[in-house]
Amino acid sequence: MSAPRPPQAPPSFAGGALRDPQLAAALQTLELTIRRRLDGLLHGSYQGLLPGPGSEPGEAREYQPGDDVRLMDWSVTARTTVPHVRMPVADRELETWLVIDLSASLDFGTVGGVKRDLAIAAAAAMTHLTMRGGNRVGAIVTTGPDLISIPARGGEAAARTLLRTLATTETAPEGSRGDLTAGLEALRRRSTRRGLVVVISDFLGPIDWARALRGVAGRHEVLGIEVLDPRDVTLSDLGRVTLRDPESGAVRDFRVTERLQADFARAAEDHRAAVRAEFRRVGAPVMGLRTDVDWIGDIARFVATNQRRSAGIGAKS
Repeated sequence: MSAPRPPQAPPSFAGGALRDPQLAAALQTLELTIRRRLDGLLHGSYQGLLPGPGSEPGEAREYQPGDDVRLMDWSVTARTTVPHVRMPVADRELETWLVIDLSASLDFGTVGGVKRDLAIAAAAAMTHLTMRGGNRVGAIVTTGPDLISIPARGGEAAARTLLRTLATTETAPEGSRGDLTAGLEALRRRSTRRGLVVVISDFLGPIDWARALRGVAGRHEVLGIEVLDPRDVTLSDLGRVTLRDPESGAVRDFRVTERLQADFARAAEDHRAAVRAEFRRVGAPVMGLRTDVDWIGDIARFVATNQRRSAGIGAKS
């Protein structure tokens, strides 16, 4: 029996340094990968990544664990004595905003490329899934020192321009801290119609963006995409190692022991749990992507699971 094939890595954009014709080839490869794996996933239905956003009430169904309690239909619940939610019908035109963290901590990867390329690939997939039917997609990119705003526009030409801008965003200089708060606040201050906001980051470092996230979620539906590398969550038994924080430039030498591995794994899991708790607080799901896993397959499974949930499939065990 042959060994399983490793997951396909997203194309490399060389930290924003890639230029034509290599840039065009990498973007085309990314587009073909996404179309081949995701086309037809929504089966012609406007219902997309999440059960909304929308302003028109849809049909009521029984409540399932994980449903937004703000969608409770109290009249049906009282009449049937069984908790029900009423899922909104998606608006016919959706405005999607991508808030993308391309700070220095994303320029790291040990398997299947760097997290930065995976973040750009995730942005491309979200653009592909939400731009149909005249929808508009815009982006706010934060590198720490810089904040780049890409206006929300519809059409394939605008989507390709957006992705080209992401792919050519230069790597943040060493010693500069990421600033996800700035990206969320920039979106919160914009006078935009209610829509979908996709926040893409590794979410490493202090969770000082929680208040800004709540401000955005007060107006929009929110989806978090957590982009990680295996070394973000576990330490290999490498003996003596030198670790460098790309956002502060600090360097420290360690001897990797079983205790250090256990402490590192526990701290990483606690931090991830805290990130997910902040998103749950605003009723938002988090999709996890890793450089060592089939990223496009994970996206497809996430969308399919949310479609089944919104349709009420699997409501009873």
